[in-house]
Amino acid sequence: MKAINPWINFNGNAEEAFNFYKSVFGGEFTKVIRFKDLSGPEFQVAGDEADKIMYIGLPLGKNNVLIANDVPGFMGKVSENENRSKIYVNTESREEAERIFNGLSAGGEVEGPIGDSPWGTYAGMFRDKYGIEWIVEFDPNDNK
Repeated sequence: MKAINPWINFNGNAEEAFNFYKSVFGGEFTKVIRFKDLSGPEFQVAGDEADKIMYIGLPLGKNNVLIANDVPGFMGKVSENENRSKIYVNTESREEAERIFNGLSAGGEVEGPIGDSPWGTYAGMFRDKYGIEWIVEFDPNDNK
């Protein structure tokens, strides 16, 4: 398997969220496609949907890409309080774990403060200000 990349659906604020994620993780977007970029006779886009994000990708580390899109209004709203999964970030140091945890959790809700875990890692869990759930962890015994 080459990679598994999380893909997040947003209610019209994917670009705002990804600019926030970029401010924490760094890097550059690999691609940004708006609905208007795909508009044509076969795929008509409503004016209020034109600037919404069809695809945005932010590389994380060597082989991972965080991907998102805005859900078009005709498909209904994404329930931001019913995520059934979390994005897991495995860091290379305690310092990196703290930086990412503190950056992404700003304005969100911390579910488990970052600190030493009973299983020997340094970890924390939160829901960011966009409703996305994250776990950030550093395992000093992981030699990868």
